[in-house]
Amino acid sequence: MCDAALLCLFVAIPALGLAAAAPDRFSGVPVAQQPFVDKGEIAGAVMLVADQDKVLHLSAVGVSDLATGRKLQTDDLFWIASMTKPINAVAVALLVDDGKLAFDDPVEKYVPEFKDLWVNAEQSPERRVLVKIARPITLRDLLTHTSGLGEYKAYGPHWTLAEMGRALAREPLRFQPGAQWGYSTAGTDLLSRVVEIVSGQSFAEFMQQRLFKPLGMSHTTFWVSAKQEQRRARTYRLDAKVGKLVETPIYYMYGGAVTDAARPAMGGAGLFSTAEDVAKFYQMMLRRGAAGGRQVLKAETVAELTRKQTGELKARPGMPWGLGFCVIEDPAQMKANHPLSPGTFGHGGAFGTQSWADPKTGLVYVLMIQRDKIPDNPDNSLMRQAYQTAVAEALKSP
Repeated sequence: MCDAALLCLFVAIPALGLAAAAPDRFSGVPVAQQPFVDKGEIAGAVMLVADQDKVLHLSAVGVSDLATGRKLQTDDLFWIASMTKPINAVAVALLVDDGKLAFDDPVEKYVPEFKDLWVNAEQSPERRVLVKIARPITLRDLLTHTSGLGEYKAYGPHWTLAEMGRALAREPLRFQPGAQWGYSTAGTDLLSRVVEIVSGQSFAEFMQQRLFKPLGMSHTTFWVSAKQEQRRARTYRLDAKVGKLVETPIYYMYGGAVTDAARPAMGGAGLFSTAEDVAKFYQMMLRRGAAGGRQVLKAETVAELTRKQTGELKARPGMPWGLGFCVIEDPAQMKANHPLSPGTFGHGGAFGTQSWADPKTGLVYVLMIQRDKIPDNPDNSLMRQAYQTAVAEALKSP
């Protein structure tokens, strides 16, 4: 059994200078994660709950580095993987608000290499049949994972977004645009290239100027500095042969180091961040685009990003897609989603990180862990189930 007073680091702090909720209300949240640390299933976890104005709960259990035993801190950096995708979508949306592009623009308007693509209609070890694309891929297709694009067949750790886009354009599509739902991190990276072309800035510069700085996301970065590296949560996988967690590289660095600033800034899965920084992003979304006394994003654009866009196409259980955001339509279809309201939006990450905003309750949920190859589905991990259940129980208390 976990002695919460000894083993569970609990911190509840206010954001924006406002008073936080009583810490004992959420005391069961870190307690619910401690068994996963004790059993060696994760090294540690950071948990956050917020409303649209303030942090209600922030806690950490376990360690950031198994080799050194360093205790995990609530402001440690995590690779947030595909949680980058909604942030990337907002970058595109900012340019829509600026009148510089539209969601239904064809990709080829900005990246000519995506003209005259082919679709892989049939494939076997002995035979491949290609047919012409029926219509151009649009930015909306990329944002909803309905473009037909797959992942990179070739890449280099120091390729630019332009070079990665050209490599992607050489591959046939998996299906006709709009015909199916098929997840594509590379397709999301292509949106980052469009942002560069339209804005005239590097993707990283645009994100810093238009999003991270206005939202106060001062710890969010594509490249971990030497100082930040000291408080980065290490990434692990469970090695069945030795029966314990072993450190594993982040494969979406494409062979580059996390501190290597020569790597491209990629919107598909490139960001490192803290729980509080992620919460600031979702608080802005719950406030319908407002942050720091200004309208960062138009309210109608927030609504467009977070509504169901994929129609009857099947994505994940009970979870269709908005523009860059996953939308929970039927919470009953995934156990971890049971406590959430229909219309909740957000995204998970490959190594178990989770970020969700529930417009009905006005709450933001952030869970940060770093474990590769979580059984079944990172969105429905046992860790996330325990987190969501513990928060739901806490919210029942007066």
